[in-house]
Amino acid sequence: MKKICLTFSMGLVLLSVHGQQTGGRVVYERTLQLQLFLPPGAAPQRMPPSTRKDRLEVLFGNGQCLRRAIDDELPEAMEASGGGMHLDVIAPGGGSDNETFTDFAAGKVVSQRELGGRNYVITDTIQRLNWKLTGRTSTILNYPCQQAVAQRIGIRMRPGLENGMMKMLEAPDTVTVTAWFTLSVPAPAGPEYQGQLPGLILGLEMDNGRVMYQAVELSAKTDLAAIKPPAKGKSLSAAEFAAERKKFMAAMQRNVGRGGNIRIGG
Repeated sequence: MKKICLTFSMGLVLLSVHGQQTGGRVVYERTLQLQLFLPPGAAPQRMPPSTRKDRLEVLFGNGQCLRRAIDDELPEAMEASGGGMHLDVIAPGGGSDNETFTDFAAGKVVSQRELGGRNYVITDTIQRLNWKLTGRTSTILNYPCQQAVAQRIGIRMRPGLENGMMKMLEAPDTVTVTAWFTLSVPAPAGPEYQGQLPGLILGLEMDNGRVMYQAVELSAKTDLAAIKPPAKGKSLSAAEFAAERKKFMAAMQRNVGRGGNIRIGG
């Protein structure tokens, strides 16, 4: 079936469905497939696939939403001692994502992240993807959903050789994102990619299923007072935080060179 570009105005869609649920609370189960990488030249090893599950909640209302953890979020770095094994995990933006506030009308995102034991508050704009409707439909929690797909182009850290030394190197990374959203709840909220689709995201899959979100609870009740930007941590722009993360990765590589434990971030 020919794909249809998602070019309609979000504001017009919200107006056309006035009276439907525009506030509430969603609980998502997140599944992460941890992928093992070995340094170049290392002997092959058979390792069983590793999966981690956790939960998070999204509160939404008044044109805003807040994502926060219910269970412990995935730490910003996986530790491995000796052998140079690397567990590769997608962690958008780098660092453990504790809270993310989104103001849809302002196009603003404020996230609280932990990196190297320090808290940061990062302010950014909504980075919109080029979503396309596929025509596929599904039902999640008794809500009719439509499927939309997009490509996210970015950078991923991977182990590699540079001047004969193993380092974490930046590599181009293109990820297919598949979202299931419902117009029955015309709030552009979700576990990620908030403010980009004209309905609540109830299912999300990235990187060939290595990262998956599935809504397991949806309520019309929410704590509107809790939907506010996080404030605990050093305030940085997205570019400043990227530079801070680069410094952290460089320090981590120096630790590897001294024979310490390997701490690998997403």
